Amino acid sequence: MTNVPSGADEPLAAAASPGNRAPRALWHPGSMARVTANFRQYLTGWGAADRGEGDLGYFRSGLAQPQFNGVVRVRSLAAVEQITATARDRLAGVPWWWWVGPDSPAGTSSALTTRGAQELTTLPVMVRSLDQAVDPMDPPAGLRIEAVTDHDRLPELVRTYSASMGVAPSLEPDIVRIESQRRDNADIVRLAAVLEDRVVGTTTVIAAHDVAGIFLVHVADTHRRRGVGTALTAAALRVGRDRGTRLAALAASPAGEPLYRRFGFVEVSRYRLFAFPS
Repeated sequence: MTNVPSGADEPLAAAASPGNRAPRALWHPGSMARVTANFRQYLTGWGAADRGEGDLGYFRSGLAQPQFNGVVRVRSLAAVEQITATARDRLAGVPWWWWVGPDSPAGTSSALTTRGAQELTTLPVMVRSLDQAVDPMDPPAGLRIEAVTDHDRLPELVRTYSASMGVAPSLEPDIVRIESQRRDNADIVRLAAVLEDRVVGTTTVIAAHDVAGIFLVHVADTHRRRGVGTALTAAALRVGRDRGTRLAALAASPAGEPLYRRFGFVEVSRYRLFAFPS
């Protein structure tokens, strides 16, 4: 993942050259507000131990893994010193990230670095209209994509994406517990790519705010570059259409970005991730 200059908190598409500009429907303020609301709902859903959704949006799972603890937004920088201190207090004792995206006030990145935060990486926010049909495609031989609807398959789903993320196996039971007890599980569809009765890939779709947010797209190391990610992405888009949402959105990794572009996703903004020294 590459670093970006200051100002990456803002949508990109409006400033792009005419030939590369995303359709306005994908990046105008109304669409971006729905996308970021979807992302905030998904992330704060991990806040099993603590969460806040007012002036400081944050979530604390209690897990010793930064993906599952963090700040998703501040509404204003008027009291940034106090807000930063509050965030560090609420998230003390666990690793965590501060997500700075298009819903963050201008100047958030600079305010954080001034107060000692270090920029870790940048994730492109990519969207795709679900008015477009999903091209039919044949999955790899023997592969099937299944919705995980019971607790029997959930531990294997968690084990697969946790291994891909580098999460310690000792955390898996707590991740399963948090996943199974999310308050917004009615909005969520978890998909498993199954080959020879083994989960070899995962993704999660959250249909909320008229957006299908796509998260946790992971493929087991032993099954990469075999079309599993393609099959999962196609299935996630079909879930979004079936749920009646208008947009699909995700934060792309460098490995996944070329795949998503082939599906018609375009970059409209970025998240910049920051951490404070422990």
